[in-house]
Amino acid sequence: GGRRIKMATPRLGAGSRGLPQPQLLVLLLLLLVLLLLLGPWPAAGHGGKYSREKNEPELLPKREPPNSPGGEFRMEKLNQLWEKAQRLQLSPVKLSELHADLKMQERDEFAWKKLKAEGLDEGGEKQAKLTRNLSVILAKYGLDGRKDARAVSSNSLSDPAEEDSLEDPRLEKLWHKAKTSGKFSSEELTKLWREFQHHKEKVREYNVLLETLSRTEEIQENVISPLDVSHVKEDMLHSKHAELKDRLRGINQAYDRLRKVSHQGYGTETEFEEPRVIDLWDLAKSSNFTEKELESFREELKHFEAKIEKHNHYQKQLEISHQKLKHVESFGDPEHVSRNKEKYAMLEEKTKELGYKVKKHLQDLSGRISRARHNEL
Repeated sequence: GGRRIKMATPRLGAGSRGLPQPQLLVLLLLLLVLLLLLGPWPAAGHGGKYSREKNEPELLPKREPPNSPGGEFRMEKLNQLWEKAQRLQLSPVKLSELHADLKMQERDEFAWKKLKAEGLDEGGEKQAKLTRNLSVILAKYGLDGRKDARAVSSNSLSDPAEEDSLEDPRLEKLWHKAKTSGKFSSEELTKLWREFQHHKEKVREYNVLLETLSRTEEIQENVISPLDVSHVKEDMLHSKHAELKDRLRGINQAYDRLRKVSHQGYGTETEFEEPRVIDLWDLAKSSNFTEKELESFREELKHFEAKIEKHNHYQKQLEISHQKLKHVESFGDPEHVSRNKEKYAMLEEKTKELGYKVKKHLQDLSGRISRARHNEL
């Protein structure tokens, strides 16, 4: 109809010469245009301020309630992952862990956007690291569409030592030896099992990074790029290789420790209980901290361990509350149900918050060790 308007418009002035037909046509066309403009917006919304609602109608309602599950994150891609995880019905504890990981990812992504705006990530190294981190999160919680990872992550609530596989024959053998050696009390066995699980997670993360790296390298080989860009890509791959090397060294160190503890039992000299804290302490001792710095780091690790223990406590309470809520819901006493729902919501919020604090503290401590180690080189 656009062409007809153009042809008819010049005749507007011709009305005075007594040509009613074209004038009528123009009026009809103007009416039609007005109707289109004033009619139901979504029908005409091919752009401008209404197009987003038309194309993504589900986004708006979700944003309204402050604590709605749809509006957990400021980044839409993270919201989509969060919603997917809820559809997969991961356990409450796994969900709160994922929530903390996604919060960390969001924090790092916003920090990177700021760097990028200041032109400080020219080689794209930090962006590549963010992508790798997200790949690890996807694999860890079975959000990458692989059924095996999902199966492992969803049965984390059952009795761990009986059902969960360690995914590595060497670890299975070590664990069996330790379990039947009679050198461990039941508390120590629980502690050792946590170390084995932690080790398994580290190996899994390493494998995801390795896969990401080989995929990137395949892409590199297929792309012919100008010389000035290729050195930047090489630097990026080099930094990834360095990261993998560091992780592999950490895994080997941790395996040696597991082997030693499994054979000898826990000695009186063990400084810390938590696997993540033990890892950090081993790394700190082998970096070039001064005696004074090491002492201050040890103190901070004690605080960190207390924070982890508090988080573990809330995770247990959340799980108990979840089971209780399911039980109460099946009996249907409204007052009882609402009381349990309130308690569950409070525990869920607290667990998420503590999970984020633990991850953030872990990142800060790892960063300090990493800086100290790289100062040696």
